[in-house]
Amino acid sequence: MIERAINLFSLNGYDFHEVEGHEGGRNQIFICSKNGEKKFVLRISSTGDRTEKDYLAETEFVHYLAKGGAPVADVIPSVNGKLVETVDDEGASVFISLFEYARGMLLCDNGYRYREGAPLEEYFYNTGKTLGKIHELSKHFEPTADHRRPEYFDKYNMEYINRLIPDSYSDLKNAIAGRLEKFHKLPNDSQNYGLVHFDYSDGNYHIDMTNGSITVFDFDNCMYCWYMFDLANLYLHGEGWFRFESDPAKREAGMQNYFNTILKGYKSETSISDNLLNQLPLFIDMVLIENIVDEFECAAREGEEVDPEDIDHILGSISR
Repeated sequence: MIERAINLFSLNGYDFHEVEGHEGGRNQIFICSKNGEKKFVLRISSTGDRTEKDYLAETEFVHYLAKGGAPVADVIPSVNGKLVETVDDEGASVFISLFEYARGMLLCDNGYRYREGAPLEEYFYNTGKTLGKIHELSKHFEPTADHRRPEYFDKYNMEYINRLIPDSYSDLKNAIAGRLEKFHKLPNDSQNYGLVHFDYSDGNYHIDMTNGSITVFDFDNCMYCWYMFDLANLYLHGEGWFRFESDPAKREAGMQNYFNTILKGYKSETSISDNLLNQLPLFIDMVLIENIVDEFECAAREGEEVDPEDIDHILGSISR
């Protein structure tokens, strides 16, 4: 596949370094570099549960965002002018795409230290501002008619969840069913509901440590959902900044300041309904449901059973 990719994307003379996969990862990812400077990211996908149209819809959205000025790692067309190349591998379809390399680095690769001399509030504000830019553009996005990303309830429905999660987790499934009933009552107009990243966290963007700018990548899970989902996911991922504060009042104040700063950045680019903001706990549950479903899907792909402690860890990821 590497040889095919070299020809399809004119990558002669590039070195290829495979990025170690993580639990639940769906793709083979390679960093392509030349002379130690010019870089691209090659993605090879062959999980069998997504179609060419799924990948076309994703890459079309990413390219639209990049053209609109959002700080995202753009898709690079092949020599054939395609954002997704489909290659046959003994009767199976393999989907190959090339992306710009996001400027900067992962926060974890810097020991979860933000850039020297800058306050964390700058980082919090920038994460919100970047997300707001993406959401504002999403509100005006018109996908190509013959390919479209899935809607939230296409996947998150009790028919699928009952098949996926064993009956031994009946209490959990009942709790999920109750939340889904509430989700169905949420407003889904174009200002509140649209194509979202669905995994917006510090593992999926780079930070330029010279100026704090953020570049987002990995829209592999993007789907039509409430914009509040991405904000709730940010809220959950910020919990680690205050986890070890022993004083509950200070811990709560820290989280409140964190989220308020995110919202300042977010609202500098787009608007969000106060009604939905006030339902943040419900959207946190939506994020936790996604994490739980992902846990069971990963186990199913590996032919394993889910460890109940892993589910308890997800549910206990935040105290409310």
